[in-house]
Amino acid sequence: MRAILTDVTKCIGCEKCVAACVTENKLPPALPARWTRDDGLSAERFTAIERKGTSNVRKQCRHCLEPACASACPVGALHKTPEGPVVYDSSKCLGCRYCMMACPFGIPRYQWGSTVPYVRKCTMCHENRVKLGRQPACTEACPTQATIFGERTELLAEAHRRLGVDPARYQPAVWGETDVGGTSVLYLSPIPLDFLGVGRVQHERALPELTVTAMEAVPPVFVGVGAVLAGVRWIIGRRMKLADGSSPHGGSHDGSHGGSGTGSRGGSKEKKP
Repeated sequence: MRAILTDVTKCIGCEKCVAACVTENKLPPALPARWTRDDGLSAERFTAIERKGTSNVRKQCRHCLEPACASACPVGALHKTPEGPVVYDSSKCLGCRYCMMACPFGIPRYQWGSTVPYVRKCTMCHENRVKLGRQPACTEACPTQATIFGERTELLAEAHRRLGVDPARYQPAVWGETDVGGTSVLYLSPIPLDFLGVGRVQHERALPELTVTAMEAVPPVFVGVGAVLAGVRWIIGRRMKLADGSSPHGGSHDGSHGGSGTGSRGGSKEKKP
């Protein structure tokens, strides 16, 4: 499985990765909007540089090993590929935006200003590059190799090697190794990267594992609610028929059997002289 390793200590903030992403994905100019989170990402920007003190931190989709966005999508518009990237199929998307709520890193963005909006995010150049054996445009463009591409196991080994060689240079962690079950975008950093979680609680367990019980209950609950509603409809319909004076079996309460009896009683009376 392929992955990206970003070493924050090597990033000079030149944003050549951002420019390469824009060119590769043919993205339009980014327009400021009040609904855009102040982290540089938007429907027109799939990667961005966040500046924290003297550190430059590249932000993008983390391409989780077990993506919560794909788990939350009711129509399978998002899925994890064998190569590593989590990709999006706009032809399947309902526009429900469950993926945006499910993502533990707050990555997917919506085209709020479009008449036909879609969810947008980094796909790690899967279709045009990774699937064809090439590296993503962002890693190819980096002049300092602050962000590199390769097999995930090899990148993890390289990250731990750097930690061992110069432990004072980094925080004692490889971000993405076990976060939310592991991700395909890894980080080494001299500063804590908790801000990449945009305030959302992070677990080492994959988020789909935490929600599988609730999700498995959805189909039977859906069927059960349908059955209850059908029963309520039948009861209400029966009561409305009774209130109108008609028998639920098709008969009537207005004396269909009593007319002849009344006539016979009237006919048996003798006339008085």
